[in-house]
Amino acid sequence: MASLAQRTSTLVQRRTEATRSAAADRERESAAEEDEARRGEEEDDDVGDSKETRLTLMEEVLLLGLKDREGYTSFWNDCISSGLRGCMLVELALRGRLQLEPCGARRKSLLSRKVICKSDAPTGDVLLDEALKHIKETQPPETVQSWIELLSGETWNPLKLHYQLRNVRERLAKNLVEKGVLTTEKQNFLLFDMTTHPLTNSTIKQRLIKKVQDSVLEKWNDPHRMDKRVLSLILLAHSSDVLENAFAPLQDDQYDLGMKRVHSLLELEPEKESTKSNANELMWAVVAAFTK
Repeated sequence: MASLAQRTSTLVQRRTEATRSAAADRERESAAEEDEARRGEEEDDDVGDSKETRLTLMEEVLLLGLKDREGYTSFWNDCISSGLRGCMLVELALRGRLQLEPCGARRKSLLSRKVICKSDAPTGDVLLDEALKHIKETQPPETVQSWIELLSGETWNPLKLHYQLRNVRERLAKNLVEKGVLTTEKQNFLLFDMTTHPLTNSTIKQRLIKKVQDSVLEKWNDPHRMDKRVLSLILLAHSSDVLENAFAPLQDDQYDLGMKRVHSLLELEPEKESTKSNANELMWAVVAAFTK
């Protein structure tokens, strides 16, 4: 009888230790994610940039898509609208504001897991804060795919039309005007006048293009070792159909090599990549939404 009680006590003790160990692991992972989010906000991607020229993922993707002299994106590009909404979700995730709900014991897929608000602290960006407010106040929570559609206004439910973020390209362009990257002009297109935003600071755009090019050429690395922001930029620029603009100036051999490596990134399995250490699950969920 005493032996049975001793074995039971030992078993309970082991279970308690295992529970404490698992809890400690979760706390360490959470702390690491928060530290990384803080570093992502405090550090600039490009050493030497002033505070005014730090660009969000949305601004970088839009800048890649804008024609330098004309100051507008291609009329034939029907991908950039949803692509910019995906950029917002990833930007908020990289800043530690959003995350996916726990996958649970049944390992729900990335696209079936809901987006939840991790922190409602203001980001300082009006568009990001507007999207964050929608996500925080929505119950029950929605999936990544649903949020891309809702923020784009692609819904048949009239009760959800208020989630649409309007004039996103124009508002992002104005942000870039304030940062000294673009300027504002009026152009006449026979039947109507349109506000355009030609490039005024070519140095910043060339630096952005070089960053994209170097990431798949001189600084090419294993995807899980790549900077999350740069990896997100490449994948989201492709989803927005603007990545080609960054590779256009390359020589043929460099272009072929760069595109080959981009295709290798596109062939990655988001479900598998999201389980690796230090991976951002929401980022891979956005990628999965565009590549499904």
